[in-house]
Amino acid sequence: MFVLVVLLGFSSRQAAAQTKPSAQTLPAGSAASEMEELVQLFHAGLADLHRAYEDLAYTVLPEKKKAYLKEWRDQLQQYPFEQLSQQGKVDYLLLARNIRREEEERLQQQKLWEALQPAMPFASKVRELGVLRHEGKTPDAMKVAGIYEQIGQELVTSRNNLATTNLKVVSSLPQALAMAKSLKKTLKGVFDFYNAYNPSFTWWVGEPYKKTDSLFVQYIDSLQVHLSKHLKSSNGSGIVGAAIGKAQVEQALQSEMIPYKADELIEIAQKEYDWCLKEMKKAAAEMGFKEDWKQALEKVKNDYVPVGEQPAFIRQLADEAVEYLEAHDLITVPALAKQTWTMEMMSPQRQLVNPFFTGGSVISISYPTHTMEYQSRLMSMRGNNRHFAKATVFHELIPGHYLQEYMMERYKPYRKSFYTPFWLEGWAFYWEMLLWDKGFQTSPENRVGALFWRMHRCARIIFSLNFHLGKWTPQQCIDFLIEKVGHERANAEGEVRRSFAGDYGPLYQLAYMIGALQFKALHRELVDSGKMTDKAFHDAIMKQNILPIEMLRALLEDTPLKKDYQSNWKFYREIAHK
Repeated sequence: MFVLVVLLGFSSRQAAAQTKPSAQTLPAGSAASEMEELVQLFHAGLADLHRAYEDLAYTVLPEKKKAYLKEWRDQLQQYPFEQLSQQGKVDYLLLARNIRREEEERLQQQKLWEALQPAMPFASKVRELGVLRHEGKTPDAMKVAGIYEQIGQELVTSRNNLATTNLKVVSSLPQALAMAKSLKKTLKGVFDFYNAYNPSFTWWVGEPYKKTDSLFVQYIDSLQVHLSKHLKSSNGSGIVGAAIGKAQVEQALQSEMIPYKADELIEIAQKEYDWCLKEMKKAAAEMGFKEDWKQALEKVKNDYVPVGEQPAFIRQLADEAVEYLEAHDLITVPALAKQTWTMEMMSPQRQLVNPFFTGGSVISISYPTHTMEYQSRLMSMRGNNRHFAKATVFHELIPGHYLQEYMMERYKPYRKSFYTPFWLEGWAFYWEMLLWDKGFQTSPENRVGALFWRMHRCARIIFSLNFHLGKWTPQQCIDFLIEKVGHERANAEGEVRRSFAGDYGPLYQLAYMIGALQFKALHRELVDSGKMTDKAFHDAIMKQNILPIEMLRALLEDTPLKKDYQSNWKFYREIAHK
């Protein structure tokens, strides 16, 4: 119903818009979108469903989302697309894309639930209790106690059958583990809700709950052991990860508006890597190592700041980058943005997953502590040396991730729901490419540092796609990073663990290089052609917020858009790198 209200309000808003100032009189980037309210309504409702059914994410949420998504999908079809402004058309297409994404995710969740129930027969009983608690109904305490007992018995049986259960280990065990943890949380939520507030419930269910919760812990531990054993026997690394397969990779690429096949992206990455390798050999020769780039890289790695001095060095590099941007009139840097980023030191535990520093409003500095083993300390220092850092501090801060965050809070913030790593990471890495072209890396050691990261981004495409296509194991990915990029072993393991642990989407590692190449192509079309200056181009991008770069291109170039628009921008060509 609320969608219809917004739809009916379209004509009145359209009429009102005729009395507003023209786009030429508005500040750059402030042109309004008729779809803003609708985008906010959809995502607010979706967030409400996820919040309300958090403890029933695997059991009830998929069916609740089904009706919600159908309502939005049906009524969005009625929206007068052709009457929208270019900003509105972009938002319409991306809202429709998000609805499709949510439906695909819902279907996957439903299929997972159906596939795992035979191996987890207790799941339906947990669902029954979860719904009872969600609706706040007065329980039949004796009956509930009996259900807890039944769940406990089925947990024991399921645990004993793990070795022979019909699970597709590679694809299903990590999801089964996540689902089991969610179901355990549901049972705890039921008990905590009624316990002590309902004396009969406490009397009947107290002991059965303790017993069942303990059995759930044992079941989850057994699942984890079963998974670890399989991983060690199948890939040698013990790294958890599930390959999604070619069909899902290419479906995800289509959703991100990347009109290339997986094999084509691997080919692009290989071409970019080959260019990097040639440049590495040139820099090595300048350093006196002929073409032995690994020897040159070894020298660069050993040029690190003394323990305790890394934060001051990071600040120096951040200031140097801003001064360069302003001296060359490349982008507007708000005065407040220069002041409001901060630093923190990364814990040894986090360095196992993030061996290099990460950024945004807080730059987390990866450097050794006194608790780390000797070799781990050396690898951390070598992996975060002066020249690697010079090539990436601006990636993490300004004009990279912190400037992105700063501007996203101020311009079209409703578009955060159109999140894509190709814009987020692509923009930050694009600046590494652009500043290389501008001559920011002045010494051969600086260039080796920059090229290490560039080779790293190429390698991320190659190893992550080969893994998800089922061609490589995590151990092969680790070995590839060591051999082809020159990673320290611990850092390579951390990189692969980070890639496949589930905290990042399967396309995330592609997004750095592929997104940067999209920005590079857009720069070629608008700046190299003389249509815009560097500064005007970069400022315009920062005022459109996060969205697929093909849609950013549609806004900046006023590309004709239709309601059934399909991604078609073949952005890559072998660029004559400087």
